[in-house]
Formats: sequence, C-alpha cells, structure tokens
Amino acid sequence: MNQYSIWRYLFIIAICSLGFLYALPNYYGHDHALQINGLRGNAIDTKLQTDVSSKLDDAGVAYKSVKIEGNSLVLRFIDSENRRVARDVIGGMFEVGDYVVAFSLASAMPDWLKSIGGKPLSMGLDLRGGVHFLMQVDTNTVKTQTEERFISELKTALRKDKVRYRSFTKSPEGGLELELTNAEMKYRAQGIVKAQFPELTTVENESGNAKIKLDVSDETLLETQKAALQQNLQTLRNRVNEFGVSEPVIQQQGVDRIVVQLPGVEDTAEAKKILGATATLEFRMVDLGGDVTAAVNGSIPIKSKLYYERDGTPVLLDKRVMLTGEYIIDASSGLEAQSGTPAVFITLNGKGARIFSRATGERIGQPMAVVYLERRNGRQIEEVINIATIQGQLSKRFQISGLDTTEEARTLALLLRAGALAAPIEIVEERTVGPSLGQDNIERGFNSMIIGMFFVLVFMAIYYKVFGLIANIAVITNVVMIVSLLSILQATLTLPGIAGIVLTVGMAVDANVLIFQRIREEIKNGNSPQMSISAGYDKAFSTIADANITTLIAAIVLFSFGTGPIKGFAVTLSLGIVTSMFTAIVGTRALVNLLYGKKKLHKLSV
Repeated sequence: MNQYSIWRYLFIIAICSLGFLYALPNYYGHDHALQINGLRGNAIDTKLQTDVSSKLDDAGVAYKSVKIEGNSLVLRFIDSENRRVARDVIGGMFEVGDYVVAFSLASAMPDWLKSIGGKPLSMGLDLRGGVHFLMQVDTNTVKTQTEERFISELKTALRKDKVRYRSFTKSPEGGLELELTNAEMKYRAQGIVKAQFPELTTVENESGNAKIKLDVSDETLLETQKAALQQNLQTLRNRVNEFGVSEPVIQQQGVDRIVVQLPGVEDTAEAKKILGATATLEFRMVDLGGDVTAAVNGSIPIKSKLYYERDGTPVLLDKRVMLTGEYIIDASSGLEAQSGTPAVFITLNGKGARIFSRATGERIGQPMAVVYLERRNGRQIEEVINIATIQGQLSKRFQISGLDTTEEARTLALLLRAGALAAPIEIVEERTVGPSLGQDNIERGFNSMIIGMFFVLVFMAIYYKVFGLIANIAVITNVVMIVSLLSILQATLTLPGIAGIVLTVGMAVDANVLIFQRIREEIKNGNSPQMSISAGYDKAFSTIADANITTLIAAIVLFSFGTGPIKGFAVTLSLGIVTSMFTAIVGTRALVNLLYGKKKLHKLSV
C-alpha cells in the first residue's frame, strides 16, 4: 500500500527535471543590447563585427560582447547608458538605409541552454514598456474598392464582346447599375455576368427595360474584407520587422481590428512613422542628351533630374515618371531565367498595365531606369537599382534585375508588397508604457507573488507539519512548471498573468488542504495511518478534479472571448490548473509514498 513503481518515480523526476531545465533561462536575466540588421542585401559578417568592435573600443564604450546571432549582430552592454552611447557611436558608421540599429533585450543564458532550445519568458508591453495601438480597418472602403474593381473588369468584358452600354455606375441605393442601349444588349450583358462574374448577383430592376441592377455577393464581400485584413496584418508586420523593432506583437482582434505593440519604443510619434514607412519604385527614361558631368557640377537640364546608381555613378533621368509603385499589386523574388541573377517579379493592376504598356511600346530601344524610393527617419532615399534597354512592349507582369543578392531581392519584394495597405486603417486607441513603469510592474508583481507564497508556505508548514512541507515543495515546483511552460510556448506574460500565477499558488494548496483534511478525518475514524493516506488521496480526487475542471472551463472561455490583459490572465490560470493537478496530486503522493510507504506507522505528522 502507498507504493509507486520505479517507472512512476522516473517519470515524475523526468517531468520535473525538464520543467526546472526550461525555466532556467529566466534565472540568467537579460542584457541591455543593440541589434544590428542588414537592409537590402547588406551583410552581417565577421568584417562588420570587427569594425563595430573597433569603433566601440576607440570611443571607450564598455561592452560585454559583440557576436553574430542568426542574421543579426548583437551587442551586449553592462547598462542602458553604455548602450545609448554605443547607438550614437555606431549610428555614424552606416549610410542611411544600409543597416538598422534597434534597442533590444538579449537573454544572458549560456550557449548550452540555447542549444537545447531554451528561451526566457516573453514579457508583455506592461512589463517591458513600449507603445500600444489599436487600429480599425475601414471595411466600407474595401466594399467600395471591390465594387470599383468589378465595374472596371465588367466594362472590359463588355467592350471585348462589343456590348454597348450608356453608363455603369454605383447606384445611390446601393449596388451597381448598368444601363444598356437596348433590350438585346441587356440580354447579352446578363449572359456575360452569369458566365464570367459569378461573384455578382442580379437584382430585378423595374426602372427600365435596358437596365441591370447588380450586387456583390455577401460571401465575396466577406472574403474580400478578410483578405484585406490579413494583407494589412502582413503589411504592418513587414514594416515593423524591416525597420528593426525587437519582438513586436501584431495580431488581429475581432473581425476588423488590429493590435500593434512595439516593445522598447517610447514615442508614439516615432512608432507612427515606423508604421507609415513605405518603399516603392519609379520607372523613368534615361536622358541620353544631357551632360552628366555638368549636372554633377550643378548645371542640371530643366527637364531632367540627377540620380546616382548603387556604385555611385551619376545618371540623368527624365523628370516625368512613366509609372509609380502605387500600381504594383504583387512582387516576388527569384532568379532571372537567362543569367541566373537575382530579380524581382512585378505584377501591376489593370490601370498600371495599360499605362506601362503604352509608355514602353512608344520607347522600344531606349534605356529605362528603375528608381528605388524609401522614406525613413524623415529622409527620402533615392537610388537607381537598374538601367535596361526596353526590348519590347511591357504589360501587366515583368521583372527587374540589377540586384546584388537574393536576400536583397527578397527584401525589395517584401517592401514593395508592404508599400500599400489593402484598406485604410485608423488608430482608435494608443497608449505608452515607459520602461521605468514596466520595471516597476515587474518588481511589484514579483514581490506580490513572493509575499503570497511566503504566507501560504508558512501556514502549510505550521498547520500540516511534515505534510505541509511536502505541499510546499509541490507549490514551488508548480510555479517553476508554469514558468517553464510559458517559456517553452513563448506565451506572453503580462501583469494580469502574474496575478494568475498568484491565484494559482492559492489554488494549488487548496487541493492538498482537501487531501490532508480527509486524511485527518480517516485517522479520527480509527483507520490506520497507511489506510488513511490511501483513502485521503482517493476520496478527495473527484472533488479536486471537479473544482479544477470547472475553473479550467472558465479560463478557456476567458481566453476565447477576452482581449489582451484578460487573455494573459487566462493563459497563466489555465497552465497553472494543469500543473497544479500534477504537482498537488501526483507529486505530493510520490513524496508521501517515498517517505511513509512500506513502513509500519503509529501516527502521522499531518
């Protein structure tokens, strides 16, 4: 009686060991760090590492290490002041747009923990500091854009089949209204709509025999709005990631809202600039008649503009822009078929395709330049990335080359895709959490957990004696298991999440209180100590299970329907319920069996 087999002990030891192991990264804390990422193909290599180290040494800035970690160069510092000075020193090393230098917190855990996938807790904005935006996506604009797209496409189809119409506009009552020249044209138009545009539904229209009332189906509108929201999410992720914000949170909330959290950013104006940053292209003809040398010296022709290629070569381009990036609807990277060099494959919308087709068709045999434009930190970056002779008439899909690396091609394609939002967004809520307030929240939350645990542990040790000490070991193990799971899952720990852990501490001992009280009752009823231990665990189990399952259901509901802070509370509460069931029942039973099993007992210290 009251014995576990060896494999059960080994299983419990293995689970607890893994818990302690993956909670260990949080023991080492974080270093104040700078993270350097290369943009548009600029490499993170040992040369850059050496140059940065030398620059810091020359400036007398104290640092812990300068290492390449993944695709970034990470600089670790003793304190935030040295990090701030280092950023100012390093910022002067690079041309604007070559590299991005961002504040971050780098885990100080040893390499052997990293090698087994160890990660520290991911802390929320209320604990780390930063800015929070809640953005509303304008779904009405999505509907308008969808209707305008169908008008354009249906007009093209009608002209192709020589169907004559007087007007095709949006109706004041809603939907689209197509007025044909006669009943025969109406009949033919209805056939085209039915065959080529299943997304449009025909509504009976009594205002005229030659009119057709059309509506975009609800399913199509819903899918379009979902696609616009997802594209906006990806666009915002692309912008934030490319501009070096460390560990951002960008996620959907509800059906038409997006939450953006930027840790480490204190100025909302700066954050708005980051979210508003764009990259695009311009296509211009090369001015073959202008004097480049004279232009460099300040004598630029009236109809031309001076640009520079990536290698610094000056070039004169026509002031008139053939095509801008606003017409780009997709961009992907790959390799050019003939030369095998990196390239970006561009797709234009219908209007852009018509403009580009006409412009290139009139200039076959002439050189055309592709100008890359990006606005960052209030500065406009302009450079010529490609000059090529127009060999034929270009249209909806084409490619641009002249890029140095495949990584640069991927980055350019990504920035082009991120250049425009699928639907307008409006910031409906914004707030800033300072780093000092975040640190204060961490300290208060940690202190509340320590104080709460202290009183619980003291009470259990005094009231339940040896069994109370066993319960205390289970409580401490339970907290470690929660931290371990949060670290493994990379679930964000927030201030309400700390409250969830504190609540879990109380709930964890609740199970042991039920068990221990049951053991006391069994002893009072005259049962032997061994029988009392067995009956205490067996008879209290169903009550404990019922209480924890109902609480778990409530936590799942909170997570499903709650917003950020509520979700953080629900996550830690859910994980705490699962781990407390393991530690309070299985864990304490193993310790009790190990301590009292196979022994002839006359009394229990409970």
